[in-house]
Amino acid sequence: MTILSTDTQPAPAPQTTPSIAARAVDVVKTYGRGEAAVRALDSAGVAVPAGQFTAVMGPSGSGKSTLVHALAGLDGIDSGQVFVGDTDLTTLSERDRTLLRRERLGFVFQAFNLIPALTAAENIALPLTLAGKKPDPVWLAELVEMLGLGTRLGHRPAQLSGGQQQRVAVGRALIARPELVFADEPTGNLDSRSGADLLAFLRNATRALGQTIVMVTHDPVAAAYSDRVVFLADGRIVDELLNPTAETVLARTARLDEPSPSGA
Repeated sequence: MTILSTDTQPAPAPQTTPSIAARAVDVVKTYGRGEAAVRALDSAGVAVPAGQFTAVMGPSGSGKSTLVHALAGLDGIDSGQVFVGDTDLTTLSERDRTLLRRERLGFVFQAFNLIPALTAAENIALPLTLAGKKPDPVWLAELVEMLGLGTRLGHRPAQLSGGQQQRVAVGRALIARPELVFADEPTGNLDSRSGADLLAFLRNATRALGQTIVMVTHDPVAAAYSDRVVFLADGRIVDELLNPTAETVLARTARLDEPSPSGA
C-alpha cells in the first residue's frame, strides 16, 4: 500500500518561455574600408519574443536601424548569425531572403512607400498580388475595419491624409499575416494625434492578433507603447526596459548618455 505524505504539495505549474520570433547572435556589420571604416554593429546580440511589441532605441549612429535591417534580411552582415524563427538568414541566397521577406515579414516605413497609381485597397493587397495570391476577404474586411479605412479604399495615396496613408501601409504590412512586422520610425511623418492612433493600433495588434512587432524609434513617448525597449550604443545592446513608460524610457536614455567614470 502506498502512503501519501500529508505535506505533499502540488507540482508547480511549468514556466512557459515565450517563443523567439527572431534573434541576432554576435552580429558584426562594418561600412566602408580602411581608416574610413565604421563598425555599425559590434558583436550585437538580441532576441525578439513572439507576440510582443519591441522598441529599439539609441543615439544617432548607435546601429539601431542597421540591427533591424539585419534581422529583417534587408542587409547582409560580416559575421555572426541572424535567425527568423529557426531559419538562419546567413545561409540563404539573396533570392531566398527575398522570398522569406515576402512570405514571412511585413514592413512599415517612415515615408509610407505607397504606390501612387494604386488605390488604398490595391496598396494593401500588394504583397499578395506580387506573390500571385488574392487576399482572404474575411481577413481583409476585418483589417480594413480595424484601420478605419472602409470609406477610403478607392482613394489613391494623394487623396489621403498622412495618417490614412500610414494606416494603408500598416494594412499592407499585415495583410499576409506575417510572423514579424518591422517598423522604422513609423510616426516620423505624422502629427501627434495620427502618430498616437497608429501606435495604439500597433500595440493592439500584439494583444488582439498576437502579432510580433519590432519598431525603431527615437521618441520616448512612442517607445512607451511597446512591451519592451532595447537600447543600443556603439553597435551593441547595452540595456533593456520592460513595461516602459515615457518617463522611464527618458530616464534610462539620459543614464546611457552620461559619461563613464574615469577608469571605468
